[in-house]
Amino acid sequence: MEINNTTATAAYPAYPSPPASSISTLAFPPVVVASPCAACRVLRRKCTDKCVLAPYFPPMDPLKFTSAHKVFGASNISKLLQELPECHRADAVSSMVYEANARIRDPVYGCAGAICQLQKQVSQLQTQLAKAKAELLNMQTQRANLVAIVCMETAHSQAQILQDSSANPHMIHPNNDGFIDDSSNLGSVWEPLWT
Repeated sequence: MEINNTTATAAYPAYPSPPASSISTLAFPPVVVASPCAACRVLRRKCTDKCVLAPYFPPMDPLKFTSAHKVFGASNISKLLQELPECHRADAVSSMVYEANARIRDPVYGCAGAICQLQKQVSQLQTQLAKAKAELLNMQTQRANLVAIVCMETAHSQAQILQDSSANPHMIHPNNDGFIDDSSNLGSVWEPLWT
């Protein structure tokens, strides 16, 4: 039996075990498993703390880097980002990703094709807007002409009524609330009723 004990102690050196009370208070540093950024994962390299690409290509979105890498190349992307101040890097990355996706969709024109299409659409909309403004101006002019005609006809009809009323004083005047003048010839019609 002693032979087994000596071989066991020779194979495993004896370490003093901590007392049971100190095991519960023993603090282990937290294990941080940092996931490499999408760029380092695609390129299969170790992602360091000073990785320029890590803030802009998170590990959960590898397609973002893959499309940019396919068009621009990893070294060109990292060179461009190192040349820019940090405040402009996020915009540069989003622009590169957009341009890369556009180039993958349309290898001939890239994002220039989308820009031309949008410019055509703007031109068409400006033409439609100009037509609508011209039509609105035409309708406003027609309305103003109609209002002027109605005003002229109203003034003419009022002048005609005044002219007729001055020529025939026995006519009912619109300004006397519809009462018949006592001096008119209709008085003879009322006489039999009173007698």
